[in-house]
Amino acid sequence: MRKTIFSLLCLMTLSAPAQESYRIPVSEEHEQMLKGQYEPTWQSLETHQTPEWFRNAKFGIWAHWGAQCVEGSGDWMARGLYQEGSGQYKHHVNNYGHPSEFGYKDILPLFKAEKWNPEALVERYKRCGAQYFFVLGNHHDNYDLWDSKYQPWNSKNIGPKRDILDEWAKAAKKAGLPLGISFHADHAWTWFEPSQRYDLEGDKAGVWYDGNLTKEDGKGKWWEGLDPQMLYQQNHPMSKGSWDNGAIHGQWDWSHGACPPSKEFVTNFFDRTIDAINRYNPDLIYFDVTVLPFYPISDCGMKIAAHMYNKNPRAVVFGKILNDDQKKALTWDVERGAPNQMIEQPWQTCNCIGGWHYDTGIYRRGYRTAQNMVKQLVDIVSKNGNLLLNIPLRADGTYDEKAAQFLDELEAWMSQNGESIFGTRPWVRFGEGPVAEKPISINAQGFNEGQYNGMDSRDIRFNQTKKYLYATAMGWPEDGKLTIKSLAKGNPDFKKSITNVYLLGHGKLKARQTSEGLVVELPQPCNRIAPVLRITK
Repeated sequence: MRKTIFSLLCLMTLSAPAQESYRIPVSEEHEQMLKGQYEPTWQSLETHQTPEWFRNAKFGIWAHWGAQCVEGSGDWMARGLYQEGSGQYKHHVNNYGHPSEFGYKDILPLFKAEKWNPEALVERYKRCGAQYFFVLGNHHDNYDLWDSKYQPWNSKNIGPKRDILDEWAKAAKKAGLPLGISFHADHAWTWFEPSQRYDLEGDKAGVWYDGNLTKEDGKGKWWEGLDPQMLYQQNHPMSKGSWDNGAIHGQWDWSHGACPPSKEFVTNFFDRTIDAINRYNPDLIYFDVTVLPFYPISDCGMKIAAHMYNKNPRAVVFGKILNDDQKKALTWDVERGAPNQMIEQPWQTCNCIGGWHYDTGIYRRGYRTAQNMVKQLVDIVSKNGNLLLNIPLRADGTYDEKAAQFLDELEAWMSQNGESIFGTRPWVRFGEGPVAEKPISINAQGFNEGQYNGMDSRDIRFNQTKKYLYATAMGWPEDGKLTIKSLAKGNPDFKKSITNVYLLGHGKLKARQTSEGLVVELPQPCNRIAPVLRITK
């Protein structure tokens, strides 16, 4: 009877409006929300302003790195290995074993981080222009990358036997970079549901995967004394349509039949997150969720946000798929994309040059180029945004030679042109050109980056300081002549007569204003990506 009632609850569509009445209130028995200026309500959180340091920073680098990098089969591999017939399933079976006998829990001891040097990595990223540094606290795999008080499946107990967050935090502090931590484990409840399955075909048909194992099953095993349910969190019925691998995307906000999480699970995530914030004192925290963790069915995420703001007045808390009012309380994050308009509130794009977790397939095909990502950065900054960029790391804690080449090229452009990025603000318009004029919509939390791939020298992006206007062309014109329509003679936005401009990395250039635009004769390219013009205001 209990399971039948629970199953009916799991099939309910959670369509609660944005309100402050929660079905699953978090317990503060172990960890408490810090009391102070901010309360866990939208009205209170809206009074927190995204700090100026973040608006000045513009660019951060992310080490989205953990045990899911072991197999090199890409992001979400801890879920994919339980999806019969998928590439990740086949890779896992061929190289590690069947998921009924060798599941994700057995991958964790193989995560050694044996060549990881956090200080050297952070210093390298800083040379490339990173103004803040982000690390993974936990992913949907529910494995904590610190000496966690509330999750025994962590990097201090299993795998590297190191407190990863502690070492990253010390490296960031030494480099003088604000620290960000991302927490994703709130979705393990539904994300790991395929671990409850079994093969439908072949020799192992009908043999359950290891997602149903309990602590008692560990007698005589390497994991004796550990409870697999603390990792997989599958002591509940599956969500509606769970055998459909794509159903989870429509249930990300705990609607459309997502099985409601227990109060114990929600509270465990709260305790772990508050513990990490209190220990490592991040300046930024990121959630891969709709709005905030467990919103709108629990106050968990609202309390974490209030705790963060009360603890650190210069803090930034990111959320995805936010309405206009929520964007006043949180800093909007767009994944792998950008709005094609200027946004009043500061915001951020998160992206990566390859996969979120190390992927040998993407490595073989090739990463995003520095040229492509710099153009994205310039476009994002022109619209009042920041870019957080992941550089994939292998399980041993190193990046490969293709990532090294990317970083070299990024550093070269940033060293020459960084003044046009850091500390700037949008101009009266973000840009001009074919891509600027396209209607580009956002798909859910983002995922529209492909529509920005065609930018060339006709696309110009603007930003400014009190003294200078910067105009960046998204490529070098073949004939060396650049015409900026927005700065035509008599334009209402820049009334000062422009007679010369300065090309960063080169020097002064002659320019003339016509009724068609500001016409600039460029020299031979002084960088491999994009020319940046500095115009005195």
